[in-house]
Amino acid sequence: MNELHLETSPYLLQHANNPIYWKAWNEQALAKAKQENKLIIVSIGYSACHWCHVMEHESFEDDEVAAVMNKHFVSIKVDREERPDVDATYMKAVQLMTGQGGWPMNAVLLPDGRPVWGGTYFKKDNWIATLEQLQELYSTQPEKVIDYAEKLLAGIQSLVLLGENTTDEIASTSSIEPIIEKWSKSFDWEFGGYARAPKFMMPNNYLFLQRYGFQEKRQDILDFVDLTLTRMAYGGLFDTLDGGFSRYSVDMKWHVPHFEKMLYDNGQLMSLYAEAYKRTKNTLYKEVIEKTHRFIQKELTDSSGGFYSALDADSLNEKGHLEEGAFYVWEKQELKDLLKEDFELFSTVFNINEFGYWEDGHFVLIQNETIEKLAADAGITTAALHLKKKRWEELLYEIREKRAKPRLDDKTLTSWNAIMLKGYVDAYKALNNSEYLMAAHRNAQFITDNLWHSDGHLWRTYKNGTVKIKGFLEDYALTADAFTALYEATLEEKWLLYAKQLTDYCLENFYDGKQHFFAYTSAKEEQLIAAHFETEDNVIPASNSIMANVLYKLSILFENSHYEKTALQMLHLIIPNLDYPSAFSNWLNLWMNLSPQNRELAICGANASEEIKKINNHYLPHVIIAGSTRASGIPFLANRFVQDELLFYICQNKACGLPLTTTEETLNNLQSL
Repeated sequence: MNELHLETSPYLLQHANNPIYWKAWNEQALAKAKQENKLIIVSIGYSACHWCHVMEHESFEDDEVAAVMNKHFVSIKVDREERPDVDATYMKAVQLMTGQGGWPMNAVLLPDGRPVWGGTYFKKDNWIATLEQLQELYSTQPEKVIDYAEKLLAGIQSLVLLGENTTDEIASTSSIEPIIEKWSKSFDWEFGGYARAPKFMMPNNYLFLQRYGFQEKRQDILDFVDLTLTRMAYGGLFDTLDGGFSRYSVDMKWHVPHFEKMLYDNGQLMSLYAEAYKRTKNTLYKEVIEKTHRFIQKELTDSSGGFYSALDADSLNEKGHLEEGAFYVWEKQELKDLLKEDFELFSTVFNINEFGYWEDGHFVLIQNETIEKLAADAGITTAALHLKKKRWEELLYEIREKRAKPRLDDKTLTSWNAIMLKGYVDAYKALNNSEYLMAAHRNAQFITDNLWHSDGHLWRTYKNGTVKIKGFLEDYALTADAFTALYEATLEEKWLLYAKQLTDYCLENFYDGKQHFFAYTSAKEEQLIAAHFETEDNVIPASNSIMANVLYKLSILFENSHYEKTALQMLHLIIPNLDYPSAFSNWLNLWMNLSPQNRELAICGANASEEIKKINNHYLPHVIIAGSTRASGIPFLANRFVQDELLFYICQNKACGLPLTTTEETLNNLQSL
């Protein structure tokens, strides 16, 4: 029977009424396949995935498909967001077999879990035919299937990055320049991002490029970052009415999104726009942060302070059918009726024309000029157009709220919550808005109260008061990173000590001394057919790159040489394999920490938590910041607190100068690259 009604994942529950005898990934399902010597179908997707819904409707709701699957296979449904370890393992197999990947992802496995076949989306007839052929082959010539599985498994295992332990020095950061030159050949200088479609936002790429451009005084790189951030904010990718970014754009100009809104994108983008606002004071970036906050607060925040995972791409259209983007798009006549005499100006601002047209009579709002230029062309003041734009957005928002909303994925994932927590911390640093700090504090407390077990491990997922699945490396690394950021904003030492505690847990339970990297899964937990070491950054930075950056920062604050050696050993092994920079930007960020421009700052004094706000307002990506309002046991701060004095210690390469006594003098020193 279909067992998915026992699950909490919205994606799995969407399939609970399928006629297929779906099971979740668990010991019982895997044991059943072995006992009955049946091939396993593992079908992986997520709740906001449009093509997952299409394949469900065409195949998994079909009785003919169900008859084949139920008779010959043990069928397992996996929410990739709950079990990223299973997803990563079998995605490698699919990519080796087909040269590409994506979701839905479907694979057929031997009873012991070794993959023998896979792909992504399949039409019904193709799906049935393939399954019948595989079952026939396994029944009549099992040795052929087993032989192929052994070779495929060897291929998966060969993908692990190997390296020798070394004490060699890492090359100077000047070696990054040719990497940047190679990278820049893929830049789209008209719309930002990369010169290809679909376009993913890749926030970590631009966090690094902004830092590199700033530290190396490369105005061309900074211009590219600003072009990208501006065009993303102008595009249909960003929901100008209600805030929040969709997952990616299907076109070159950030116009038509794949409409699902993911928590992890919006958390990272809040951090990116916050850092860019600190550097530029661009009011557009501030608007993006404010609207994103409004969206997260209204749509993705639980009453307990946790954050939900996503809004679906699909919603019910006027005919009551699920349709991608139905909630977000507009028809021209509808806009004319609503905006009346303002329609012509509105259509100029938001391109209700050939540039903004999508398909089937629908428009996706996109801006392609600044408000200043648009106002000048229209013969009105910039302030007047800003006011009109605000009123238009409020009007359309009210109308749109009457439509059927996209479905909500209301599970809470630890790593994604940590990303959003850090997004709020970074927004608070940039704008000093206490609402952002309150959201960050509530979420940090939610994680420690609900997702951190007393034995030291993190849980992966939470819903309706229930936690399940032990955390993966990304949960620990991102939470440690977020807690460190919260300490930097508030100087509340408990968050820094929590970050260290999580880091030490990872060193004990995830670190592989032979590979010199952290495994994705704890050594205490279920081991899949091949170990997974996540080293390449994607839409979320690789868990090993996050862990390495955390280790390096903590090595300075806790004067821990083991942390530093571990982080730099990982970086040393990565550098020779750095073929395409966009997949290694977080490693490049770690490398930039070795730049001679880098500094460490300790602020000590009763008013340090107030003064840190002024420091955090400034763009200082090359500075590691710590501080205390009283005598501290943190090694970097030891013996630096003097009663009734406010002291600023600037350090470089483990050597510190005499303390300064004013924020202004300190900032002047830190900003003189």
